[in-house]
Amino acid sequence: MTAEDRIRALPCWNGSVDIAPLPGGLSNANYLVKDAAGRHVVRLGQDYPFHHVFRDREVMTSRAAHEAGFAPAVRYSEPGIMVTEFLGAKTYVAEDVRANIGRVAALMRGFHREMPNHISGAGFMFWVFHVIRDYARTLSEGGSRKRDELPRLLALADELERAQKLLPIVFGHNDLLPANILDDGDRLWLIDFEYAGFNTAMFDLAGVASNAEMSDAESFAFLTAYFMREPDEAIRRSHAAMQCASLLREAMWSMVSELYLDAPGIDYVAYTEENLTRLDAALDNYRTKYGTRP
Repeated sequence: MTAEDRIRALPCWNGSVDIAPLPGGLSNANYLVKDAAGRHVVRLGQDYPFHHVFRDREVMTSRAAHEAGFAPAVRYSEPGIMVTEFLGAKTYVAEDVRANIGRVAALMRGFHREMPNHISGAGFMFWVFHVIRDYARTLSEGGSRKRDELPRLLALADELERAQKLLPIVFGHNDLLPANILDDGDRLWLIDFEYAGFNTAMFDLAGVASNAEMSDAESFAFLTAYFMREPDEAIRRSHAAMQCASLLREAMWSMVSELYLDAPGIDYVAYTEENLTRLDAALDNYRTKYGTRP
């Protein structure tokens, strides 16, 4: 059965359907579906234990995010498929994030504070340094082409973890690519909750800044807007270190994907090298400012 056949067979439609693929997605397939009731987004994906991705948790989080007022409604779900409301909103790119620093910071602050009131079931913890160490095990066991580099990457992770300032635990999105932020003209929305879980705010704050390629001044403004006061040096250092950790995690995500994923049109090897190049630049910037002190 093709993806389109599987979508047509879902019991949630009102009349006949028109199906069109949506671009994007490094590990999922997404479609825009129109029926007599309107337009919907269909997300096809499976569990990826090697990435700590489980679709039942994603559906639960998506429903909770809608209840909390941050995400479109979930219209239907079954194993491997989730149907959500189509918002018709603008999908952000990096320039949009940088042009809306205050709005994005307010979105993050509200999401972090409100989501714990809506999450149900066992709490999932996303700690990027654990993810990096677990990826290293997966890459070693899988015979990755990058296996010889793992000791250096793990030592780097330890250095970046030591730079983290203690912060309260919040509920984070943990995958804040610009394309996961939507703007309907009145307000911002979040989508794609594969990696959402309890964390410190710093990973989302670093992910937003890194993925939007913010300058130092923009990052400072973003942190000031989020915390509603100017960040001290410990916060700024922690943020710079976490941006490096975010890029390291993304590079290792891609290394693991080289072994176990085969999404059409995705060159995981090139994506790995792109993120390693960005990591080198971010790490040079971090060490120039803050050194390598424990």
